[in-house]
Amino acid sequence: MLFLLIRSSQPWLDAHGLGFLRVFTFVTFQATVAVVVSFLLSVLLGPLVIAWLKKHKVGDTAKFDTIELEKMMKGKGGTPTMGGLLIIASILITTLLLADLRNFYVMMGMVCLVGLGLVGAFDDWLKLTAGKRANNRQGLEGPEKLIGQVGLALILSWFTFRHGAANAVAHELYLPFMKTPVMTLGAGLFIILGILTITGFSNAVNLSDGLDGLAGGCMAIVSFVFLLLALLGGIPALGRFLLLPTVPMSDQMAVICGAMLGACLGFLWFNCSPAKVFMGDTGSLALGGLIAYVSIVIRHEFTLVLVGGIFVAEAVSVIIQRYWFKYTRIRYGEGRRVFLMAPIHHHFQKKGWTETQVVVRFWLIGAMLAAMAIATVKLR
Repeated sequence: MLFLLIRSSQPWLDAHGLGFLRVFTFVTFQATVAVVVSFLLSVLLGPLVIAWLKKHKVGDTAKFDTIELEKMMKGKGGTPTMGGLLIIASILITTLLLADLRNFYVMMGMVCLVGLGLVGAFDDWLKLTAGKRANNRQGLEGPEKLIGQVGLALILSWFTFRHGAANAVAHELYLPFMKTPVMTLGAGLFIILGILTITGFSNAVNLSDGLDGLAGGCMAIVSFVFLLLALLGGIPALGRFLLLPTVPMSDQMAVICGAMLGACLGFLWFNCSPAKVFMGDTGSLALGGLIAYVSIVIRHEFTLVLVGGIFVAEAVSVIIQRYWFKYTRIRYGEGRRVFLMAPIHHHFQKKGWTETQVVVRFWLIGAMLAAMAIATVKLR
């Protein structure tokens, strides 16, 4: 919005000595300011949102599938959830203020943010109503939630593929460490990859949202890396020099990443241990899906797997635990576990790590993975 206002009034600004405001039309400046604006919005709106959630008794039930997990998490009962509303609001307002709203990818990114946020909010609301009455944490059933995620991912992937039809690079598949694209994706493969990326990563972030500050801190790290990648690839001359995908008009994804980074840091202000608010599915699904969409636009889906290795590990640990338990129950008559508890952050808690130790150590691993991802740019 600010971008459009300055562009449209440029002659008047120049005539009155305010031409320096042109800096707001440069994506590097927009992305940097987006971090600050989104952070300040989160910090300023945080107390209001938390107070509203408390007033309406939107608190976590701390009811889980196992007695062990309930004992570990019982101190969190009553903490306001659905704090993802704060994250979504901060990202949305910042993007509307600073990004180029004529950009197709920006608008699709906002559709992704709000759409998955609504799926998560509905899930959270069911947990707080029907789930609370049943004395459990059951919201949407797995297939129900998946339908919403897959449906939205299908729509986003299809329109994104169509929009990039005039530019071959927008359909090419890139892998970390490799200088040239592996292949050019047709509509079918592009859409399948898009669905897997958006659905998979939104669920991975959701599974990671189990300890104070874990998902928010790791997502801030991932957002920072993708801010850099969007900036580098979005400047054609620089992107070609670094052998990065240079999708036209994708530089505006840096503004969205900046807004995500600021929103996550601002949310951590209230979500650090002991948390005053949880993001819930409202925030985790929206954040995971949005960063996945950014990776699709700038052609870095597999880089996301590397940078978001913590989220991938959380999801894989649940898959391994679940299917190994089912297999051994059929094979040996009793279910066996690979991990003491899944997702894997609870495994380390059972090993004796405190909640703060798990979170900080996962942050450190996330930072190392981010450094590796940035290093792939040079290795190209």
